[in-house]
Amino acid sequence: MKTPELNILDGKGYEIVELLQGLNVPRTESICIACLVCGEELTSQDIEKTSGLRQPEVSIAMRPLRDRKWIEERNEKKNSDKGRPLKYYKLIVPFDHIVEIFEDEVLKKNREIEEALEQLKELSSSN
Repeated sequence: MKTPELNILDGKGYEIVELLQGLNVPRTESICIACLVCGEELTSQDIEKTSGLRQPEVSIAMRPLRDRKWIEERNEKKNSDKGRPLKYYKLIVPFDHIVEIFEDEVLKKNREIEEALEQLKELSSSN
């Protein structure tokens, strides 16, 4: 596998991180998504070097992405038998699909807030 350049988080990547965080996506998860949007298969170490996250942060951030079936994860043994195998991650759904899912979640939450506000208005006018 070709080793990707470690400037994955360019201006667009940082903008993705900021916007996802604005949608209440956790910081580490936002960073990992932004890294994987490049389309390359990345090792945990690639993501760590690119983002400044520590290995446990990357592993924890990948759990919800794996649970949503947005990433493919595979292990590959290093050349020597010593140490842990390398974890490789790849985004397997289009980024626009992820955006649509976040959009649906936000719109649903907004509808719930609107309904709660309407109920509060009704309760306040019945006094």
